[in-house]
Amino acid sequence: MKALLFTCVLVPWLVAASARSSDQDSQLIPGSLSGRELNGYFSDNLKSRRARRALPLADEADDSPIVEGDGTDLPTCLLCVCLTGSVYCEEVSPDMTMVPALPKETAYLYGRFNKIKKIRTKDFADIVTLKRIDLTGNLISEIEDGAFSKLPLLEELSLAENRLVKLPMLPAKLSVFNANNNNLKTKGVKVNAFKKMTKLVNLFLADNQLEAVPYIPESVRILHLQNNNITEVNINTFCRSNDTYYLRPILSEVRMDGNPVMLSKYPDSFTCMKVLPIGRYRLRRQKLYCSPFVADGAVFPQQSAGGV
Repeated sequence: MKALLFTCVLVPWLVAASARSSDQDSQLIPGSLSGRELNGYFSDNLKSRRARRALPLADEADDSPIVEGDGTDLPTCLLCVCLTGSVYCEEVSPDMTMVPALPKETAYLYGRFNKIKKIRTKDFADIVTLKRIDLTGNLISEIEDGAFSKLPLLEELSLAENRLVKLPMLPAKLSVFNANNNNLKTKGVKVNAFKKMTKLVNLFLADNQLEAVPYIPESVRILHLQNNNITEVNINTFCRSNDTYYLRPILSEVRMDGNPVMLSKYPDSFTCMKVLPIGRYRLRRQKLYCSPFVADGAVFPQQSAGGV
């Protein structure tokens, strides 16, 4: 009786439990593929990857940008670093041969060590916010008149290490002007080129071919004229012949070394200055002349100095 009961109840229950287990194994997670479909997916994916690897390189897409021509064909802020109010275009590659188009709010431009050859009037015409322009180390040989005339806020301008033979009209509010290492001669620098620049503090014209000292505004504190062809100075170069009380206390550094001029020939040319210019001075050799004199019964040689 017990055996009959076990056979009729327990065996059907075991069969039903086995069926439910089989159904659960056939399901991964809700919404996932079945075992057979999953095997097919991996097989197809593997075939697809092998097919892509087999493609020749020429058939692969190239997403890198194509650059042609010089740097003037590209947007300025792609070639340069543009920060708030400042543009840094230094040693740009591909070569930058002209001043790039600048954002309207640019206040500081650093375009050093490129291959800019010419500055045109339109280059800065619309950028009235410019305060500093540094174009050191380019190939600039020509600057159109008026290129800087529409920049009322410009305070610092560097054109050092270029190929300039003459200076353009400069803004009156400049405080620093650097034209070191160019090909400037006196005929390329107008006599009154700096006369109206009443705020000019630092003036650098070293390593050029100047034959004379240009007019120097009274506001200038540091003046560099070393390594030129200056052969003479006069009392009106730094001082005033018609005003013996005239002084220039602001002018604290003047470099004229490396010029042919012998500064000791012009002692009256520096009387208004608190420091002498750095340059060539002829040293006077001293001779000793002896003539005895008596003082309190003792004989001493009398010394007098004389130049050769």
